[in-house]
Amino acid sequence: MNPYINSLFSVESKVAVITGASRGLGQSMAIALAKSGARVVAVASSEQSILRTKQLLSDIAGDHLCLGCDQSKPNEIIDTVDATMEKYGRIDILINNAGIIRRAPAVTHSDEDWLDVIETNLNGVFRFCRAVGKHMLAQKSGKIINIASLLSFSGGITVPSYAASKGGVAQLTKALANEWADNGIQVNAIAPGYFATDNTEQLRQDPDRNASITARIPSGEWGEPADLNGATLFLSSKASNYVNGHIMLVDGGWMAR
Repeated sequence: MNPYINSLFSVESKVAVITGASRGLGQSMAIALAKSGARVVAVASSEQSILRTKQLLSDIAGDHLCLGCDQSKPNEIIDTVDATMEKYGRIDILINNAGIIRRAPAVTHSDEDWLDVIETNLNGVFRFCRAVGKHMLAQKSGKIINIASLLSFSGGITVPSYAASKGGVAQLTKALANEWADNGIQVNAIAPGYFATDNTEQLRQDPDRNASITARIPSGEWGEPADLNGATLFLSSKASNYVNGHIMLVDGGWMAR
């Protein structure tokens, strides 16, 4: 292996917190970082939901941790960050992946659904950034990767709360990048395109929507969770030290068409 490349993209012994790591994109990113030598803190809505990821991480060399955290509850975010700091003494990478989606036309989109999505997808992301950011500011280094969406750029169909939350995630990413850059912290986001995950199951089961979405993807294929791993490793490593406030599309070319 090329030692220069290895050094540039290394996350060896870095402490990486990944939310929404019970399945799909979050689980894939957690496993990729663990296989790359990071000490992974996999976070999901409950300890029960993270069991599969815990099993997968147990097969990978390294010192890993799995925690339950409902990020709509501010105290659980604080507890998660405190538990990580108690075990490792630092946090080098934060990936804010946890999120929910509620589908309904705007005129029937309930206040409850609106508030639930905003609380988890936007407020929870800010609170995690704030709690972890305090430690990164003290250590004068860190990488924060927020998971945005194609809907950070477009409005989508029948997902007004999700679109609003992901638009907010993109702007929050830029705001924190501006504020923390001179402390050695890079804050970026990945905007995944259409990936085959639980969140998109309803779309993939709708023949018309599936066909229209697939037709716009230049490759003609939906993404698989592992397709996000390269961008994740790049933004987690010193290879991206001069990348800040960027929303990186990983969409198979959807936005280019």
